[in-house]
Amino acid sequence: MNQMDHVIVEVIRNYLLSAAREMNRNLMRTAYSTIIYEVKDFGVGIYDKQCRLLAEAPGLAMFTRGNDYALRKIVDHLGYENICQGDIILLNYPFWNAAHTLDVTAAAPIFFANEIVGFSAVKQHWEDLGQKDLGYCTDTTDVYQEGLIIPCLKIHKSGELNQDLVDIIRFNSRMPDKTVGDMNAQISSCITGRKRVEELIDKFGTKTYSQAIEHIIDHGERIARARLSKLPKGTWTAEDWVDDDGIDKDTLVKIKVTVTISDDEMVVDFTGSDPQTTGPINVPFGMTMGLGALVFKAVTTPDTPANYGNFRPLKVIAPAGSLMHAVAPAPTFTMWPALLAVDVTTKALAQAGLDLVPACSGGDIFSISGLGIHPSSGLLWHEGTNEGVGFGAHAEHDGENSIMHPSEPGCRNLPIEVMETKAPMMIEFYALRQDSGGPGINRGGLGSKRGIQYLVDSTAFTMMKKSKTKPWGMANGSDGENGYAIYWPGTQKEEITGTNYQPVNAGDRVFNFSGGGGGWGDPFFRDPDRVLDDVRNDYVSALSAREEYGVVIDMQTMTVDADSTERLRQQATESMR
Repeated sequence: MNQMDHVIVEVIRNYLLSAAREMNRNLMRTAYSTIIYEVKDFGVGIYDKQCRLLAEAPGLAMFTRGNDYALRKIVDHLGYENICQGDIILLNYPFWNAAHTLDVTAAAPIFFANEIVGFSAVKQHWEDLGQKDLGYCTDTTDVYQEGLIIPCLKIHKSGELNQDLVDIIRFNSRMPDKTVGDMNAQISSCITGRKRVEELIDKFGTKTYSQAIEHIIDHGERIARARLSKLPKGTWTAEDWVDDDGIDKDTLVKIKVTVTISDDEMVVDFTGSDPQTTGPINVPFGMTMGLGALVFKAVTTPDTPANYGNFRPLKVIAPAGSLMHAVAPAPTFTMWPALLAVDVTTKALAQAGLDLVPACSGGDIFSISGLGIHPSSGLLWHEGTNEGVGFGAHAEHDGENSIMHPSEPGCRNLPIEVMETKAPMMIEFYALRQDSGGPGINRGGLGSKRGIQYLVDSTAFTMMKKSKTKPWGMANGSDGENGYAIYWPGTQKEEITGTNYQPVNAGDRVFNFSGGGGGWGDPFFRDPDRVLDDVRNDYVSALSAREEYGVVIDMQTMTVDADSTERLRQQATESMR
């Protein structure tokens, strides 16, 4: 290629990225539900005819990569010959769609000169499709209890709205206006992407466009392989535990992963994880592929926009019928092991000696929600938080405090002001959770704590699947504190729990405590001045400073008592001999 050709490739690459970002903005500006326009629980992408990712916009990373899987299933099921210009196709069958039933993919085929050249696609969370329980199902035992299944059906046929399908969706939702409104925003976003790609090909021509996207994908592969070549080579295994499957509340469920890095590829193999469960924590294989891609990109090309080429050196394995490769009719509604598996995979990679691989984050996506009849409108309402967790520390830095779980980069929390406006709930407090980060030379990030009072009779819901085991530390760093929730705190009914779904009365309260990240390195080697800063900031209590770090703080002068600290640390060293 000559220099001008390289310029054209860059123009096309950036145009595609700009088109994906415009799809993102369109979706957020027109959606009805806060989980979309505030939390960003969606994945937006532009793909070629072979369903290969060309460009994405920030959202839920596993969704965007999972769209590849869903699009291939759409093509396999319908056939290219039955996909027409102007079609919009919906899919939420979990085993094809790489998500649970409420995460629906909309795909728009892109045509030019009467030939299909690609797809624009959006996967996003819908509020309700008639699943067993409003909000989240925690105890389903098959997929048929988890709401309406949409198996590659056309909501637009050759540009014409399929009102029959709209009616089916509307009449199968407890919240039809929000559900259909969000669907229309999703469709609009897909149409935006389709139009922009059509304009791009009209400007440069099919031949130039086709050559450019091959160069874009090949470049993505080259940089991924270049980074892969610098990683340590070998095989490492790790495991962790999910609280329960929602049915058997007393049995932990195992996630096991083996990561192998060679000169040519990284293999992420979940063989050895428990079989798929009776309850709804099972993970469709497409999502397992997505979480593997997320970790692979994090250790190879985190600094570049994603495209299909980035993932050519990656292979993800999970035996069919296992926890990480659910097969029909397994329930998949609370597929939280996919979130935990991100940490488990990095735990395996940590054994390779990668300094930037962190200790365990503070668990999973901790959420606290409410649902019921709104006193103003008389309609059903459902709103919830998306709590931040503490990130694990690594060799070069403390973990970040209370940010979105590593499985959902690009997502956001729901602001207090929005929640209190949309729902009859009052936030009594929201703060960092002192002493929740695992002690270490580098401290784990802090989790958060939040108190909610329900202003009307409602149903309270908390969701977490790592409340029974602690977030692990690394390199002799200590574990972080696990998360939990308290229903009816300070009353005779007080209940400490993880995942729960309970009716509450007006005035009842639920407190949520998200987990802190694991620490890195022996905490008795942390610089005492750094411990003092943590105490000043209320990240660490004076008691924890003394017991966990061996640092004595004079709380009157707010200084380190150097002599007492030296004696305390020396005593600890001698006791270890």
